[in-house]
Amino acid sequence: MLPYAYFRHLFAIFFIAACAISTCAIAQIGPKTVVTTEQVRAELMAHAPQGADPGQPVWVGLQLAHQPHWHTYWKNSGDSGLPTSLTWTLPPGVLAGEIAWPLPQKLPIGNLANYGYEGTVLLAVPLTITPEFKPSVLNKDIEIKLKANWLVCRKECIPEEGEFALRLPIGSSTALHGAAFEASQRAQPQVLSSDSQVEIIGKTIKVSVPGLPAALQGQTLEFFPETPEVIETAAQGTQNWQGAVWNVNIPLSDYRSQSPAVMPLVLAATVNGQRQGYSVQAKVLGNWPQPGAATVASPAPASPPIATAIPAGLPAAPATASLGLLAALLGALLGGMILNLMPCVFPVLAIKVMSFTKHADDRRGHRISGLAYTAGVVLSFVALGALMLGLRSAGEQLGWGFQLQAPAVVAALAVLFTVMGLNLAGMFEFGQFLPSGLATLEAKSPSVNAFLSGMLAVAIASPCTAPFMGASLGLALGLPAAQALLVFATIGFGMALPYLAASLMPHIANLLPRPGAWMDTFRRAMAFPMFATVVWLVWVLGQQTGIDGAGALLALLVALSLVIWSLTLAGRTRVVLATLSIAACALLTGAIGKMVLKPLEAAEAQKRADRWQPWAPGKVEQALATGVPVFVDFTAAWCVTCQYNKKTTLADPAVLADMDARKVTLLRADWTRRDPAITAALGQLGRNGVPVYVLYKTGKTPVVLSEILSASEVHAALATL
Repeated sequence: MLPYAYFRHLFAIFFIAACAISTCAIAQIGPKTVVTTEQVRAELMAHAPQGADPGQPVWVGLQLAHQPHWHTYWKNSGDSGLPTSLTWTLPPGVLAGEIAWPLPQKLPIGNLANYGYEGTVLLAVPLTITPEFKPSVLNKDIEIKLKANWLVCRKECIPEEGEFALRLPIGSSTALHGAAFEASQRAQPQVLSSDSQVEIIGKTIKVSVPGLPAALQGQTLEFFPETPEVIETAAQGTQNWQGAVWNVNIPLSDYRSQSPAVMPLVLAATVNGQRQGYSVQAKVLGNWPQPGAATVASPAPASPPIATAIPAGLPAAPATASLGLLAALLGALLGGMILNLMPCVFPVLAIKVMSFTKHADDRRGHRISGLAYTAGVVLSFVALGALMLGLRSAGEQLGWGFQLQAPAVVAALAVLFTVMGLNLAGMFEFGQFLPSGLATLEAKSPSVNAFLSGMLAVAIASPCTAPFMGASLGLALGLPAAQALLVFATIGFGMALPYLAASLMPHIANLLPRPGAWMDTFRRAMAFPMFATVVWLVWVLGQQTGIDGAGALLALLVALSLVIWSLTLAGRTRVVLATLSIAACALLTGAIGKMVLKPLEAAEAQKRADRWQPWAPGKVEQALATGVPVFVDFTAAWCVTCQYNKKTTLADPAVLADMDARKVTLLRADWTRRDPAITAALGQLGRNGVPVYVLYKTGKTPVVLSEILSASEVHAALATL
């Protein structure tokens, strides 16, 4: 029999082994604080030097340690890229703040630039432990979970993510990573309270920042706007110091999608070997120009770019402002008068002139009609101006003539002018379809008719104002609301002035020809300017919705004309044809409504598809089966290298001509949003990020080109086909 001591030692060995195995298992399923990829080591950290108690400073953060030459992005990623996002899961009563972003670096690539981080960066977030937080009896820790997404780029870009968890003990200090959090705090920009301002001058912004520390004065500062897509990110700008005020002129971005009233800025410089940053809130003076549109220079003096500061409380150049307003009013008056000669306005004016010849002896009626028409024009211009100013102040990006940016409005105006043209051509009379009471009201209220004519003229005239009054309208949008509305009212008065003068001055009216048989001929001739206006409106809709939308509108106009013609018939024929045509028109309207209202992006996408087709699984094989070579661009909107190549090599006319000559099918695989099929295709090529450029030829191994694509490399690859 084995001695008792032997069994005791054997049992102890088994017990220790079991404990070790259990410990390893718990470690495997316990909280995960580190995620490592080939490009980044990401770690969730916490810092609570005085314990995680209510009222005490508590920080958590994600530290990203990049491999050499790889980077992730700041809150404003620049020309491409995506900022790192952190999504927290916390117990009730524990709140997470915003990321305290450290100072970024400028990462140029060609004529583009990004803002981001290389090396190691800690994105720290403050936690607030409120009195509502109640730890459980068994668990005295705060359980913190984090889901993070980051985009890491070198020449190619790879979207990555990780899920993290840690437990923060209550009542005891947690300071293992104190040095990392202190370094992150030192790298954050200091908030600077100053009267900083941004002035819009044409397609340039002028930034002025007073109150910076004396150690920075005279240095060239780094400039980081927190609002994306505002400036040309790669531009250096022109900097200068005027005493303690730092100034920079920098171009606006052509792709600007935002027009903030306040621009948060971060400025950085190196002082005594230490990089320092300052955060300021700069107030925007004036109005932003339309994105992508021609801009009108501010009436500021053309002396040095940065004028000497004006003492507080004094008016800024009142004489210049007054002259600018007077010039705008004069331009608005002359431009409004010229509008009467535009093809989109002349048909309406012609109808009003015909009313003089029909009622040549009614001088009082002429005066009332002229005043009513003028009121309709002026009030409509003021209303449109007020609407645009109100929407712009609410953040909408609108230009003058914005009502014709809506396809539904364009289609409605085309229908209206078609009906008016058919009326002028003699197909029907409005009195045929109106109840007798309404027809009498129209006859008894010529002033109402004149007022509505003025409103109609403005609805179609406003898009024509830009060629004549661009400067006046541009200045008006930068003036106080009352002065801006005065400019709009002056445009309306100028437009109504010829008709108003003819209605108030008999000798001008006497110059008009007398009524006669020529009037019927003139009326029918006026139908053609109406139809020409319809052609223009159909063209506008075609630009907005594509050829299908324009065709749908034409079909609707033909159906509407059939309805009107059938209503002019008599007897049973009228009943049958009118019923059938109205039913057909109603069905057609419902069927093509979605097509007419199709957004502009659909038309633009169709144009782009003429050369680049969207990639799809199996599409390469289908093209290769016909013997046609295929070039695939694996790309994404957040990939700066992709955007650089797209604007340079892939837009090179010689490269595109070479591809056309060799009948290469061009496919674009857009990985902006995660697509499992594209991910799988990249994996087959041995890649896990974009950009990737591949040339396929039947019977040959696919040729994978460089991430930084050059025209010579593409030509050389095509030469092997």
